[in-house]
Amino acid sequence: MTQALIVVDVQNDFCPGGALAVPGGDEVVAPINAMMAQFETVILTQDWHPAGHSSFASAHPGKAPFETVEMPYGTQVLWPDHCVQGTGGAAFHKDLRTDGDLIIRKGFRPAIDSYSGFFENDRTTPTGLEGYLRSRGITRLALAGLATDFCVAFTALDAARLGFEVTVNLAACRAIDLDGSLQAALDQMKEAGIALQS
Repeated sequence: MTQALIVVDVQNDFCPGGALAVPGGDEVVAPINAMMAQFETVILTQDWHPAGHSSFASAHPGKAPFETVEMPYGTQVLWPDHCVQGTGGAAFHKDLRTDGDLIIRKGFRPAIDSYSGFFENDRTTPTGLEGYLRSRGITRLALAGLATDFCVAFTALDAARLGFEVTVNLAACRAIDLDGSLQAALDQMKEAGIALQS
């Protein structure tokens, strides 16, 4: 009863053919569906951007996807337009079980991106996930989903920082690996005491 599975951003735009496809992104669906049976509490996160979001390269004339800009909250990678509210790209993968307890939508504030399921990228604006978990008496979290080196890692690191016991199931994750971002994320998670299951 004290543990929950958090399924991170298994959405069409992060799967093959999507606007920001993670290599092998659809390969996480079957293992995640199998994991769900082991948890009484299942929470899904969903990237949910308004059109013209400030993290989109298209919102910055002269900038290309995967370049960076400085925002008031720090360095921001500029992404292709993705997971725009109400579009097919923002929908969960059609084969993913979505009969969980809660869906946390993130990245819906136009001026700030949100990788973590717990906080916006300013690291202070909460999504409400922590309060939900605390009120349910949940202390242990297992994470799976997309992408290992961004939304999964940010969610895991925030969870550890908040005092949760965290395991990331790497077999049920896939990475973007932008300029070595995967190894950097794995190193950060290990340093934070997060258990990495392969």
